[in-house]
Amino acid sequence: MPLLLAYSCLRSDFSTGGLSMSQRRKNIIFLMTDQHRLDHVSYHGFGKMQTPNIDKIAESAGFTNCVSVNPVCTPARAALLTGKYTHQIGMTAMSGDLSLQHPTYPRALQKNGYRTYGIGKFHWLQGWKFGCPIGQGHPLTSIKEEMKQYGFDEVWEASGKQLVSRNYCDYAEHLDRQGLLEKYREFNARSGTNTNLAETQNFTGEPFPFGEHNYMDVVIGDRIIEAIEERPNDQPFFLFGSFVGPHPPYDAPQSYLDKVPYEEVDDFLPGPQGELSEAAKQRLYLLRRSYRAMISIIDEQVGRILAKLEEQGILEDTVILFTADHGEMMGDHGRAQKQSPFHASAVVPAAIRHPDYLHGMINDLPCELTDLTATILDAAGIDPQEALSKDWPAFHDRVPCRSLLPVLRGECEKVRDYAFSECSGQWHMIQSSQWKYIRYLQYNDPDQVPEQLYDLREDPNELNNVIGNPAYAEAAAWCRRRRDYVLDRTPPAQLRWAPIIGGAQ
Repeated sequence: MPLLLAYSCLRSDFSTGGLSMSQRRKNIIFLMTDQHRLDHVSYHGFGKMQTPNIDKIAESAGFTNCVSVNPVCTPARAALLTGKYTHQIGMTAMSGDLSLQHPTYPRALQKNGYRTYGIGKFHWLQGWKFGCPIGQGHPLTSIKEEMKQYGFDEVWEASGKQLVSRNYCDYAEHLDRQGLLEKYREFNARSGTNTNLAETQNFTGEPFPFGEHNYMDVVIGDRIIEAIEERPNDQPFFLFGSFVGPHPPYDAPQSYLDKVPYEEVDDFLPGPQGELSEAAKQRLYLLRRSYRAMISIIDEQVGRILAKLEEQGILEDTVILFTADHGEMMGDHGRAQKQSPFHASAVVPAAIRHPDYLHGMINDLPCELTDLTATILDAAGIDPQEALSKDWPAFHDRVPCRSLLPVLRGECEKVRDYAFSECSGQWHMIQSSQWKYIRYLQYNDPDQVPEQLYDLREDPNELNNVIGNPAYAEAAAWCRRRRDYVLDRTPPAQLRWAPIIGGAQ
């Protein structure tokens, strides 16, 4: 690759070509799901279900090797908001509030003339403690001004199904007006939990009983469509639309369950303890059916959104992106839920529809979840490096996200050679097209650091750890150097700590 071309893939050209920004800038819609496996979309041709409307977003490009920089809800979403790794912003684990001292991409869009909407699940400002009694969490409807400080002009929040049992968000208010909130909280308490181990799943299979029109992701779809209809005519708009599914509890309405066949397909990847028990498989077959039904609901909402854009005559003036914060193990490697460095948890769907580049390419080269952050800013004519860096606190100038627009424009095939991920102080991971390297961080003997290495070309299911094989020593060293390089180049920002809720910054 010529040097100039390689450089253009790392730092995009943000010039506007002599036209005014109002003439050049497009609307931007960023749609997101929660806990969504890559093999549960169909734009790449190997999905375990069909998602025809999500596939339409891949009309420019669909990515099959997009690594979540932290496969847990809160950290992944905070990373997307800032374009940085979670160790840089102090958000490596599930709990906590993202400091407003960090620059965010919605604020950059606001400063550059966009009207910004946030609808659905945010999850980077929680304001409550895990395990608090039902109904005694934070009244999220009362802190919209705090939410808006992250860069949103309008906010409508659904805090997640389990969180609605504790918090009072906009979706809780929607149910409350119909006298359904307490009944919904009782239903949630019966719906079971998604535990870390597949053998201990607690899934009741009870469908959502309060009407399709009240299902959380349908209501989120309604709010997104209303925002599109009410958009300003004199400025471009940005809309972050974040669905709560297919995160548990698995509670699809019966009408959607009826559309998904029950299948006993034993394709679970074995874990350290061998095959799953028959009882665990039976529970997971039921769970998987509801999981797919929930995705079909979201796909239907995506179709409604695309139809509304076309009806309003702005589809070809709008850039649309789609992704998920992380995946779901769903029994693979003997595990469930997220937090794992393995493929089903750490690699997510990522699709872009840019009306100027409708190539329909499928790209299997590495990228990171936060590269979508840079892509959003690039699509708006904003330099991500400039928008997301800050002279103080220290190290805010280290912005690792990279725009994917050069790939769409055909200037290069990839914007990085490998992706980095981490999780809750438990592990670091490097993933390239061929290698997956995992370094576990909780160990007692400095001479015996727990590591894993997988040759993804020979072992795409990540079953054969070759870290101790001398034939792979050079590959392991290559991965270790890149893990060290990422950490050396992206130190944590130096922040003055201050609470967001109930305290000044």
